[in-house]
Amino acid sequence: MVRFIGFGAGLVFVLALIIGALMPREATVEDPIKKIHLYPRHAQLSHDGPLGLGVFGTFDRAQLQRGYQVYKEVCSACHGLQRIAFRNLGDLGFTDAEVKALARAAEVPSINPQTGEPATRPALPSDHLPPPFPNETVARLANNNALPPDLSLIVKARPDGQNYIYSLLTGYDKPVPAGHDVPVGLHFNPYFHSVNIAMAKPLNDGQISYADGTEATVDQMAKDVTTFLRWASEPELEIRRQTGVATMIFLFILSILSFLTYRKVWANLK
Repeated sequence: MVRFIGFGAGLVFVLALIIGALMPREATVEDPIKKIHLYPRHAQLSHDGPLGLGVFGTFDRAQLQRGYQVYKEVCSACHGLQRIAFRNLGDLGFTDAEVKALARAAEVPSINPQTGEPATRPALPSDHLPPPFPNETVARLANNNALPPDLSLIVKARPDGQNYIYSLLTGYDKPVPAGHDVPVGLHFNPYFHSVNIAMAKPLNDGQISYADGTEATVDQMAKDVTTFLRWASEPELEIRRQTGVATMIFLFILSILSFLTYRKVWANLK
């Protein structure tokens, strides 16, 4: 009896699924944004390593320094990088003297020891990079109510992060599809999730002069700053990769030794 009831309940459940699948459904209106939204292009950055697997790749120090220059001269006007301290810039290949000079060029909040009033002072290598705005309210007022995100973890915060950043920075020249209206104050970029973005085109050919003489094309600057932001999101990436490779080699050798030991032990027991 119990089996019959269980079988009947299962049969009713299956029939309900079949009937539900066969019932006509209301036509759904396809989101027009999905038709013009593009998925990120592969940036082909050097630190991705052979075949883009990201196992043996290392950062190009010259590219990291160029990327920091792009961030400093272009991006830092609106976007902060608050998780990075000036002393971390030594990992980019800057000397201690250059790091101190970069820090002294920035002002950070302080307190006047004589009056106790808020003041500013030249940054120290131990200080974090100061944000462009003192708070969210000021940031929104300066950007038509749009809040520029902090870029410290932007590569990790966005799906397919580094390819997304690269594609976004190079996607402003795409033509606006027929029938698509771009609201006033926004800009068309098919790589942005809503294709209409508040940030104006940030990069233009020849916009900056690289210290190493590299030609500053939009594509070059986009790759450089994307590489820098990839480093900023995980400054210890190279150490982790080196540790991982060393661990795999150790485990491989240990496995061989264990197998040979196993063969030796069982050979003596025959």
